[in-house]
Amino acid sequence: MVTPMLITLKDVYKIYNEGYESEVRALDGVSLEIDYGEFVAIAGQSGSGKSTMMNVLGCLDIPTYGDYFLAGEDVSELTDRQLSHIRNKQIGFIFQGYNLIPSLTALENVELPLIYQGIALGERREMAREALERVGLADRAKHLPAEMSGGQQQRAAIARAIATHPPIIMADEPTGALDSKTGLEVLAFLQKLNREGSTILLITHDNGIAATARRIVRLSDGRIIEDHEQEVDWL
Repeated sequence: MVTPMLITLKDVYKIYNEGYESEVRALDGVSLEIDYGEFVAIAGQSGSGKSTMMNVLGCLDIPTYGDYFLAGEDVSELTDRQLSHIRNKQIGFIFQGYNLIPSLTALENVELPLIYQGIALGERREMAREALERVGLADRAKHLPAEMSGGQQQRAAIARAIATHPPIIMADEPTGALDSKTGLEVLAFLQKLNREGSTILLITHDNGIAATARRIVRLSDGRIIEDHEQEVDWL
C-alpha cells in the first residue's frame, strides 16, 4: 500500500463574497503536495494568499471548492470537533505575535494545549518543562511574558507548539517581531526541528527568510507562481 502524501491540495479555491462585485479569490485553483519531513516556505507579499493558505492547511478554515487531504484523510468530511482534534494533536502553530496569555507563566502557557488534550497534571507539567528546556528556557519557567524579552517570548511560543510533539509545525512570520540576531536563532531552531523529523511550513513575505527553507512555494493573487527546491546552508 502506498503511503499518501502528508498534505495534498487539489484545485482549491477560497472565495469571499462569491458572486458579488466585491468577490475576492484568496486562493484561486491551488494544487500542491507536501511530503513528510519537508521544510517548505510559503512566500508572497501582502494579499498574495499565503495567510489563507496557512489557515486552510492548518484546518482553521475550509476551502470553498476543491479537496484537501491531510495524511490521506479528506478534511472536508471532518466535524468541527475532529478538526479541533487535528489542530491540537497534529499541528503546532507559531505566530508573529507570540499569542501568550499575559497572566500565565511560561510553563503554564506551554501547558495549555496539553490541558485541552486532557493530559493529567503531572504528565503535562513534565512535557511542558521538557519543551521549555529544548528551547533553552528552563530557567524562565516561572516568568510571565512581560518579564521576558521578545526572543524569549517567541521561544516560549515555540515550546508550546512542540510540547505535544506534533508532526507538523506551521510558523506564520515567526521572526516578524524580532531583531535580526534573535530571528536567525528562531530560524535555526526550526531547521533543527526539521532535521529531527518535523515537517515545517514557514509562512513569510521575506525572501531572505524563505531562503532558509529547502523548498519555496511562492504565491501571487491566490495562485502558485513558483515551486522549487533549493540547497540550503543550515544556520
